[in-house]
Order: sequence, then C-alpha cells, then structure tokens
Amino acid sequence: MNWFVFWIIIYLVVIAYFAFRHVRKGDIDNYLVNNRNTKTLPLVFTTLATFVGGGTSIGLIAMGYESGFAAVGIGIAYVIGFFLVSFYASRIHSRGRKLNLYSFPEFLNRHFTQDEDPAFARSFSAVVSGVNIFIFFFLLAAQFVGMATLLKLAFNIAYLEAAIISCMVVIAYTAIAGLSGVIITDTIQFIVIVIMIILIFIPGIHADTGAFSRLAELPHSFLNGTHYGWVFIAGLPLFLAPSVMVRMDIWQRLLAAKNEKVAKRVTIISGLGMLPFYIIFPLAGMAVYISSGNSLDPKETVWVFLEGHTGPFVLAFAVVGLLSALMSSGDSFLNLISISAVRDLNGWTKKKLNRNITLERRKLLITTFIFGIIAMLMALIFPHIVDLMVIGLATIVIFAPITILALSNKDPWKYRKLALASVLSGFVINLGFFIGGVLFPEIIEIKASFIPAFIVTSLVLLVGIFIKNKVHDTGRN
Repeated sequence: MNWFVFWIIIYLVVIAYFAFRHVRKGDIDNYLVNNRNTKTLPLVFTTLATFVGGGTSIGLIAMGYESGFAAVGIGIAYVIGFFLVSFYASRIHSRGRKLNLYSFPEFLNRHFTQDEDPAFARSFSAVVSGVNIFIFFFLLAAQFVGMATLLKLAFNIAYLEAAIISCMVVIAYTAIAGLSGVIITDTIQFIVIVIMIILIFIPGIHADTGAFSRLAELPHSFLNGTHYGWVFIAGLPLFLAPSVMVRMDIWQRLLAAKNEKVAKRVTIISGLGMLPFYIIFPLAGMAVYISSGNSLDPKETVWVFLEGHTGPFVLAFAVVGLLSALMSSGDSFLNLISISAVRDLNGWTKKKLNRNITLERRKLLITTFIFGIIAMLMALIFPHIVDLMVIGLATIVIFAPITILALSNKDPWKYRKLALASVLSGFVINLGFFIGGVLFPEIIEIKASFIPAFIVTSLVLLVGIFIKNKVHDTGRN
C-alpha cells in the first residue's frame, strides 16, 4: 500500500505541475488545438498514448484472455486505417487552417450545411455531434472501468468508490489543462508504457508461454482468431480500418499539427508504432489464460499478470503507470466530446469562436463535468471493458462514407440530406444490433454490430447519390 501511495504522489505532483503551467495560457487556440503549432514527436506520442493507453491496453489484455489472436486483428486494421488517413492528412490540416476548424464534427458541419438553411444546419450538427459524443462515451467509460478496477484491487476499496475517484481525477485534469496539457502528459505517460513493455510485459510473456511454445495449449479458436466468428475477424480490416479517419481524437491531432508535412508524417509513424502494442497486450492476456485458466474476470487479468511478474515496488509503479495511461486516454476523450458539444452540437458551425477564453472555458468546464459523470454512470451500469472498447472503436466507422465524400467532392452540400440519412441509418442499425447483443448474446455478437451498420450507411449514401445523379441527368436530357 505504501508503494502505491508513493508512486501516486509522484504522479500527481507531475500532473499538477503541467496542468497549472498550462492553465496560465489564456488563448483558446492553445486550449483546443495547441495553437496549431505542434511538432511531429509530441503528436506521435499523444496519438500513440491515446491509441495504446490504459483502457486500450487493459481491454486488449482482457480481449486476448477472452479470445486470443482476435485482438491482434484490431491492431492490423488500425495500421491499414492510419495509412488510409495519411492520404488525406495534408488535406485535413490545410482545410482546418483555412476554415479555422477545431473538431471533426465542425468539418462535417461546414461541408454539409449553409447559412441559407439554418434549420437543416441545426438538425445536421445535432445528429453528427450527438452520435459522435454518444460513441465516445463508450471509450471514456472503458477508461473509467479500467481505472476503477485497478484502484479497487490496489487499495481494496469498493468498485463504486474507485469509479468515483477515477471520474473526479479525469474531470479535474481535463478541465484545467485542455489539449496543450494533454499532449505533454500523454508524452510522459507513453514513455511509462514503453518502460513497462520492456521491463515487465515482454519478459513476463516469454516466461509464461515458455518462449511461446505453450501457445499451442490455447483453444483452436484463440489461435486462428475466430473466437468471435469469421465475420468479426474478416470485418476488421474491411470495416474497422476506415474508422481511423473519422476519429475525433485523430482529427484534433491533425488540426494541431505545425504544417501539412507534420500531419502526414504523424499518421504514418503512429500507424507503424502502435502495432507492437496491439500484439504484446493480447499476448499478455493469453499468457494469463495459460498460467491461470479461464475462470477469471477478463478485466482483472492485467492485475493477475502484473502481480505474477513484479514485486511490491515495481507492481505499484506498473499499476500507477497504467492508471496514468488510462487518464491519458480518458482526458483526451473527455476533452473531445466537451469541445464537440460546446462548439458543434447546436449548429454553431459558422459562429466565430470567442477569443476570450473565460466564457468558452466556462462552458467547457460545465460540459466536461456533466459528461464525465455520465460516462462514470455508464462504467457502473455496463462494466464490460472489452465490449465498451470494441463498440466505441468500431461504431464511429458510420461517418467514413460522408467524410470521404466531403474530402473528395467539390460540392458535398448538394448531398446534405443523403449524408444525414446515411449517418442516422447506420446509427440506428448499430444501436439495434447492440441492444440485440445485450439481450440475446448467444444469437448476436455485440462486438460485430459495426459491420451491418457500415454496410447500411454506405449503401444509403451510394445508392442515394446514384439515384439523385440519375434523376438530375434525366432532367437535363
């Protein structure tokens, strides 16, 4: 217990230092996009820290314990996704500068709405921002589940108390620091994760798996990645990969880049850099399965692994390191959904941003607190970190078709109603499969709900465009 307190005090001192250092900066650009002047290395670190942060690491370990190599498929899909984003990264950054954009929903609002139709602008922005926020609640809740689980086991407290503590810490730091502070602490927390990988995870996996020879003891569905079914594993590169280009956290990083070259470079380096983590963390879960059997709660497998390969001093360091990584991802997600709500939810797409940080920040503080509490309640009601992680990561893919349209078409506004129908149809289908998976898990695989959602949202847009263009051509003739 004393070592946990020791490392937590050190961590909180470091975090407080950077938080209050950045609270003195009064420019709203600094708070939202780090003055659009971030260099390559900090952006790579903050991107990787978000993608391989505590919630993802604990979720991947739990997923590896639950399904084997199916979890590695997510990493492969993400590498493909990052290379897809690299084709658009320069364009995203340049449009962000030109249009003074601060978020992904704002980009869509600018391209699919006009001042001449304010009613549609309000409806479209409400749907786009509302669905984005809803999706990211799953990811934020996954961070709270991970933090609460570690605090519960480390300090022997109730899960409820641990969830409340986790929520308050993330809310406090997010409200104070904004993106500028998030980037710096992400860098620190990513370095901690790398140290843990080298000193704890790789040696532990090597020992538990007998230099990987004992992997043959795993169930066959673990080894071929089909534990969730062939549809899930086949759908990852086809349907999950495009989700990278519509993630709000990726857009925020690209908008914060110093220039177009930095934006493109960050996507390529991040894509390649994250793959080893998406292999090592699932392997840790498989190592626990081999050494401890299949009767554990999946979200507690990270604790079992760490406890089996560390002494009290190192265990405390590792747990606090994971807690810091969880906070790293948590503050990023909470920062994103708060910005989206304040800037985009009510259709303020053409409204000039108030350069006085006081008023804007007051709105962000209130929104951050409210959203943090909602995510905490989700973590209490639905404490399944694997499901929260996969659903949050995959559902956002329903925005991919209209985003590609906006980036590649000179006049996307003429397809505005189709874009709205596309997003709404995909969201409804995904929500339906999610509810079905909760009620009938033996029939519907909840983690694969993004596949029919992506198919429907793509068909609605593509078929609609084809019919609209056909009608237009017929009318001209």
